[in-house]
Amino acid sequence: MQKFLPILAKYVWLILFFSPVVVQAQLNGSYVIEGKITDDRGIGLPGASIQIKNTSFGAQTDTSGHFQVTTNSKFPLKLIVRLIGYQPQEFEVKNSNSKLAIQLFTQSLLVNEVVVSASRQQEKLLRSPVAIEKLDIRALKETPSSTFYDALGNLKGVQMTTAGLTFKVFNTRGFNVPNNFRFMQLVDGVDNQAATLGVPLGNAIGPTELDILSVEVTPGASSALYGMNAINGMSNLITKNPFQYQGVSVYQKIAFNHFDGSGSSPKPITETAVRYAQAYSKWFAWKINASYMQGTDWYADSHDDFTPQSKINPDFPQLSGENNIANDRWNKYADQGNIAITDKDGRAYTVHRTGYWEKDLVGDYTVRNTKIDNSFNFRIRDKIEISLSNRYGKMDGFFQRGNRIGLKGVTVSNHKLEITHPDFTVRSYVSIENTGDSYNMNPLADNLEKSFKSDKVWQKDYTTGLNNALTAGKDLVAAHQAARTFADAGRWTPGTPEFEAQREKIKGINDWDIYPTSKNPDNTSGGAALLQKSRFYHTEGTWNLRKYIHFADVLVGADYRTYEIIPDGNNFVDFSLPLDKRNQSGGKHIWYGKAGGFAQISKAFFNDALKLTGSLRYDKNEQFAGKINPRIAVVYSIKDKHNFRVSWQNGFRFPSLFEAYSFVNNGQVRRVGGLAFIEDGLGYFKNSYLTSSVDAFNVAVNKTINAEHISKEAAAAKNAGVLKAANLDPIVPEQITSFEAGYKAVLLQNRLFIDVDGYFSSYKHFIGQIETVVPQTGNISNPDQAVLNQMLDKSLQNRYRVWTNSKSTVNNYGFALAVTYDIYKTFTVSGNANFNKLAQDKTKDDALIPGFNTPEWFTNVSIGNRNVYKNIGFNVVWHWQDTFYWQNLFGNGDVPAYSTVDAQVTYRVPKISTSFKLGASNLFNTAYFQYVGGPTIRGLYYFTITYDNVFKKK
Repeated sequence: MQKFLPILAKYVWLILFFSPVVVQAQLNGSYVIEGKITDDRGIGLPGASIQIKNTSFGAQTDTSGHFQVTTNSKFPLKLIVRLIGYQPQEFEVKNSNSKLAIQLFTQSLLVNEVVVSASRQQEKLLRSPVAIEKLDIRALKETPSSTFYDALGNLKGVQMTTAGLTFKVFNTRGFNVPNNFRFMQLVDGVDNQAATLGVPLGNAIGPTELDILSVEVTPGASSALYGMNAINGMSNLITKNPFQYQGVSVYQKIAFNHFDGSGSSPKPITETAVRYAQAYSKWFAWKINASYMQGTDWYADSHDDFTPQSKINPDFPQLSGENNIANDRWNKYADQGNIAITDKDGRAYTVHRTGYWEKDLVGDYTVRNTKIDNSFNFRIRDKIEISLSNRYGKMDGFFQRGNRIGLKGVTVSNHKLEITHPDFTVRSYVSIENTGDSYNMNPLADNLEKSFKSDKVWQKDYTTGLNNALTAGKDLVAAHQAARTFADAGRWTPGTPEFEAQREKIKGINDWDIYPTSKNPDNTSGGAALLQKSRFYHTEGTWNLRKYIHFADVLVGADYRTYEIIPDGNNFVDFSLPLDKRNQSGGKHIWYGKAGGFAQISKAFFNDALKLTGSLRYDKNEQFAGKINPRIAVVYSIKDKHNFRVSWQNGFRFPSLFEAYSFVNNGQVRRVGGLAFIEDGLGYFKNSYLTSSVDAFNVAVNKTINAEHISKEAAAAKNAGVLKAANLDPIVPEQITSFEAGYKAVLLQNRLFIDVDGYFSSYKHFIGQIETVVPQTGNISNPDQAVLNQMLDKSLQNRYRVWTNSKSTVNNYGFALAVTYDIYKTFTVSGNANFNKLAQDKTKDDALIPGFNTPEWFTNVSIGNRNVYKNIGFNVVWHWQDTFYWQNLFGNGDVPAYSTVDAQVTYRVPKISTSFKLGASNLFNTAYFQYVGGPTIRGLYYFTITYDNVFKKK
């Protein structure tokens, strides 16, 4: 594929260069309807959609408001004209001899907007049975955010998490993580996730700025219709159809970031995109998109400490702050392993190895993103359309699970065949993933340390250096500093050629499991490469039975998906092999399949004032028993202005691939999937202690030794009660029960739009991770002195992070309010306020980390005018969110409150089909981060030029 890309790009540019001389082929009997769409002041309206009623023929207006539709429909016919913010029009056309002039009149946003994601069929947004948010093509163009994808963070109820320039994840209604298993993201109905990473890679293979048509986001559980991975919500990014949106478009962005005042100059960001689409007849159309982005990613360089002295060495207050001998910095890795040190005077300490900063491990923060997609569309008769589409993306970036992951050259591609009709849709696709030259930062840092010196040797040298310094009369702080210098002598030093060579060598080794042990302390060949090549296959169909069932609207559907996992020897292994042979790439593939189906019935009463909708879905996973997901919704409308809705639904989420099958040694802690057979012979379900209790046990033993001057064995026996058994069970599907109520209204002569919703959700069998410690010999049900001694020596333990279920119920609730008001002519003010609360958290009782990770309050307020003066428009958005506590296995800590302002000014030049946009994301360069361990984000300032030329019909 890499060899193919330059050739393809060359042909794309040739097509674009010669596109003005391309003459569209016409079938006999075809003709062109053309005209202009203007507002009530006579100004041309770009982006309006024109469709011939009861057919699939249509077009869009260009930057000056002109349009052309090719058809062979018989006269008279009706054109339906729509543009968000204006009243839709139906216009009768009697012949093709004259140019049409159609005027639209301003009205409140979203009043007659149509959505499809909430019920998998078209319906008015105002009467959607559940909460749904939408951004259309005009709103996406007018956003002041640096990309249209970032604009999703301004929607009601949506929380955006930025892992970097190329990797952004959004979520709704709590339980947010940078790799979100609970939120589904679709692009034209195709699941946009990377198969084995298990999460959407932001918009790395999604639409370009030029091809995006609209975005729909459904907050809350959607599993009653969409099944697996839609328990927190789902989104659908919808692209332009090449029949309706024809032409050649070019987009160029020049931006700068890193105005951080550290002495380094700001870093440039460039992004280029092209789109070419043409209908060669009324039966065949084709489009192709290509884009390339390059920039310097945000840096993650926090020096905050996860383990203050008071927590790990409480008897020595002088060893605090910068003198903390067991510091565990947020963005420093391999500095978190506890090493027991006893000095010549019998004082016991817990010490961490020195570790390496992320900036030294990454070296170069340059990131790139290449995207190419195309679609061949065929129309069979007037109502059936067949499309064959391909999408390819290659990206660099960073994301975070239990560790920080450096993504380098990751590729994901999908290939789809789809048949659509007003009554049915069938699609089938495959998604293929290759993680390229990616790497895991914690094993990288860990193996840099261990390839220099094993933990046992380093422990011995540190003790020698400490005792020598104490004998020389140095105080405790100076003695520990001298001990670390002595133990680190000869260490790989960042910035030297030797360090660079060793770093690259370890990044290229796929096997993470080869660590120095007490039996083999010289084994230092562990690696850090993240090498995964897997795929999944998906087929689904929906069918509206309106032709056969008339008393109600009935929709049925079914889908099947299977994942094919190619063992890489690290994250996924061949479980048919013996334990000591599993860390080999290749072997027997893992297949993880799931099938499901649903039926939905809706019925309107009292002249459509009352609408009842019920749906029932059944899903079966090959590792778990079948589950039934029901949803019931009621919508009541008063004069099409006041719309009330309530809904109840039950949903299940089967464990993701990583939660089910992972088997990765991740910095001397093996992360394991929760399926029962994976645990065979390892003992972490019933023969393990909670890691938190083992850490507390070590602190207590040291405290007792220092206070009572007794032996380590005696202190261990005295504090044995601190240890707590994990007592885990194999993983089962997660379940949510959710109740939602909402209200939408259009008031003040369509100038005021109000949307409010509230929810309450209850999770059973909440899936999370628990850290455990298993003794290499013995049983914790009857712990002898040997078991207790093992809990004081990491080399005699096996440590695991286990995907399992909470034994407690987790509840959360919240509400969101959005208001849009046309204050004067085309000036619009809008805003939303969002509240989310974790109501009941008993997961501390079973040591599971829920990771709610959502501020209680966040808000967005905007003011804009799309045409304030002679084709000049502007938009300003203010975002604020409250302080909240972040929890996951990477580390816990507070994320401070912050506020930002985004702003843009756009100047359109219709005569040359071009617009110029000057803007800033985070205008005032506020420094903030969105999750613990994540990058520090500052201002990004950009200038874009967009050329959008709609082809003229001949």
